[in-house]
Amino acid sequence: MIDVIVCGCRGKMGREVIQCSKGFENLRIAGGIDRNGEKCEEFPIFISPSDVNIKCDVVIDFSGISALEPLLECCQKRNISLVLCVTGYSKEQHDIIRNAAKNIAVFVSSNMSFAVNLMASLARLAKSVLGKRFDVEIIEKHHRNKIDAPSGTALMLAESVSENGTQIVFDRHERGARKSNEIGISSVRGGDIPGEHEIIFAGEGETLTLCHVATDRKIFAQGALEAAVFLQNQKPGLYNYENFFHNSLDSSVLV
Repeated sequence: MIDVIVCGCRGKMGREVIQCSKGFENLRIAGGIDRNGEKCEEFPIFISPSDVNIKCDVVIDFSGISALEPLLECCQKRNISLVLCVTGYSKEQHDIIRNAAKNIAVFVSSNMSFAVNLMASLARLAKSVLGKRFDVEIIEKHHRNKIDAPSGTALMLAESVSENGTQIVFDRHERGARKSNEIGISSVRGGDIPGEHEIIFAGEGETLTLCHVATDRKIFAQGALEAAVFLQNQKPGLYNYENFFHNSLDSSVLV
């Protein structure tokens, strides 16, 4: 049995993880971390990672970027694997994550949906075939309360089709023709949209579109739990969905 602690356990996604965990026979939620210290009858909740005093195999983090360093310190000290599901990390924080991955297994993804990460692999394949003949634009849509824009997923998708010299453009309010080395990202915020991402490959006389629509937040919780299970057989290192695909599928086409 895999013992899991959920950081941000009283947030929307934390609650989803707890609910979805009931469908996994090989893991259980052993505890939670929540800065408000709210009590729970199902398992103990700790105010900070340094307060954790129970057995734990892996931490799933859906809290925020401010929890990163305390979490990494706790997990390295106790040899606990970590699934990071938070977006908006700075370059310096990514460096900290890479250093911590020398000591523990860390799974990082800007989007925990299986299908979104498959979409990134398909986009990479499409870009390798279509090349510079097709322009690439990305449109992402999220609920009104999302803090970061563009989304971490949009940036991940842009990275999947980027080449040396690629310039990411976040708006097009200036006059002038589109440059050939650009990838445009447009953000929409409104209502309760869980998440929509579209990659447009626009050529002369034809357009190819890859689109993913999230209709339920539980897909992200499901992905985080599957990542937690995946990490149990891994050595210290930095992992993502590409590793997951190659571990689970015959993914020779996922370049």
